[in-house]
Amino acid sequence: MRSIVALLVAGSLATPALADQTEGLILSFDRVDRIIVLTDKTVWELPESMETPADLGRGGRVLIDFDSAGEDGLTAIESIERLAVALP
Repeated sequence: MRSIVALLVAGSLATPALADQTEGLILSFDRVDRIIVLTDKTVWELPESMETPADLGRGGRVLIDFDSAGEDGLTAIESIERLAVALP
Protein backbone atom coordinates (compact mmCIF):
# COMPACT_ATOMS: atom_id res chain seq x y z
CA MET A 1 0.00 0.00 0.00
CA ARG A 2 2.83 2.40 0.83
CA SER A 3 4.46 1.80 -2.54
CA ILE A 4 1.23 2.75 -4.34
CA VAL A 5 0.95 5.97 -2.33
CA ALA A 6 4.63 6.74 -2.98
CA LEU A 7 4.09 6.24 -6.73
CA LEU A 8 1.06 8.54 -6.74
CA VAL A 9 2.93 11.25 -4.84
CA ALA A 10 5.98 10.97 -7.12
CA GLY A 11 3.77 11.09 -10.21
CA SER A 12 1.94 14.18 -9.04
CA LEU A 13 5.19 16.05 -8.38
CA ALA A 14 6.47 15.60 -11.92
CA THR A 15 4.84 18.00 -14.39
CA PRO A 16 5.76 16.74 -17.83
CA ALA A 17 5.48 18.89 -20.95
CA LEU A 18 2.36 18.02 -22.89
CA ALA A 19 2.26 17.92 -26.67
CA ASP A 20 -0.40 20.15 -28.16
CA GLN A 21 -1.23 21.82 -31.45
CA THR A 22 -3.09 24.77 -32.84
CA GLU A 23 -4.32 25.68 -36.28
CA GLY A 24 -5.01 29.12 -37.65
CA LEU A 25 -4.67 31.76 -40.35
CA ILE A 26 -1.61 33.99 -40.42
CA LEU A 27 -2.33 37.68 -39.84
CA SER A 28 1.35 38.64 -40.15
CA PHE A 29 4.76 36.98 -40.38
CA ASP A 30 8.03 38.78 -39.62
CA ARG A 31 10.69 36.68 -41.35
CA VAL A 32 13.59 38.55 -39.73
CA ASP A 33 12.42 38.19 -36.12
CA ARG A 34 10.64 34.88 -36.92
CA ILE A 35 7.36 35.95 -35.30
CA ILE A 36 3.95 34.80 -36.51
CA VAL A 37 0.70 36.44 -35.43
CA LEU A 38 -2.45 34.44 -36.10
CA THR A 39 -5.88 35.97 -36.72
CA ASP A 40 -6.91 34.96 -33.17
CA LYS A 41 -4.14 37.40 -32.02
CA THR A 42 -1.84 34.69 -30.63
CA VAL A 43 1.86 35.41 -31.13
CA TRP A 44 4.33 32.62 -31.92
CA GLU A 45 8.11 33.11 -31.90
CA LEU A 46 9.75 30.42 -34.02
CA PRO A 47 13.13 29.00 -32.97
CA GLU A 48 16.12 29.88 -35.19
CA SER A 49 16.81 26.19 -35.82
CA MET A 50 13.31 25.49 -37.19
CA GLU A 51 12.78 25.15 -40.93
CA THR A 52 9.84 27.24 -42.14
CA PRO A 53 7.89 26.65 -45.35
CA ALA A 54 9.07 29.02 -48.13
CA ASP A 55 5.51 30.09 -48.98
CA LEU A 56 4.59 31.04 -45.41
CA GLY A 57 2.84 34.41 -45.27
CA ARG A 58 -0.29 36.46 -44.58
CA GLY A 59 -3.49 34.51 -45.16
CA GLY A 60 -1.76 31.12 -45.02
CA ARG A 61 -3.26 28.40 -42.87
CA VAL A 62 -0.80 26.67 -40.53
CA LEU A 63 -0.66 23.85 -38.01
CA ILE A 64 1.74 24.48 -35.11
CA ASP A 65 2.87 21.59 -32.89
CA PHE A 66 4.19 22.71 -29.52
CA ASP A 67 4.92 21.49 -26.01
CA SER A 68 3.24 23.14 -23.06
CA ALA A 69 3.72 22.82 -19.34
CA GLY A 70 0.09 23.36 -18.44
CA GLU A 71 -0.44 26.62 -16.60
CA ASP A 72 3.30 27.38 -16.81
CA GLY A 73 2.90 28.09 -20.53
CA LEU A 74 4.67 27.21 -23.72
CA THR A 75 7.95 25.31 -23.48
CA ALA A 76 8.87 24.72 -27.14
CA ILE A 77 7.52 24.90 -30.66
CA GLU A 78 8.22 21.55 -32.31
CA SER A 79 7.07 22.15 -35.90
CA ILE A 80 5.02 24.34 -38.21
CA GLU A 81 3.22 23.03 -41.28
CA ARG A 82 1.53 25.01 -44.03
CA LEU A 83 -1.98 23.68 -44.73
CA ALA A 84 -4.16 24.13 -47.78
CA VAL A 85 -6.68 26.94 -47.46
CA ALA A 86 -10.23 25.76 -48.00
CA LEU A 87 -12.00 27.79 -50.69
CA PRO A 88 -15.42 29.21 -49.76
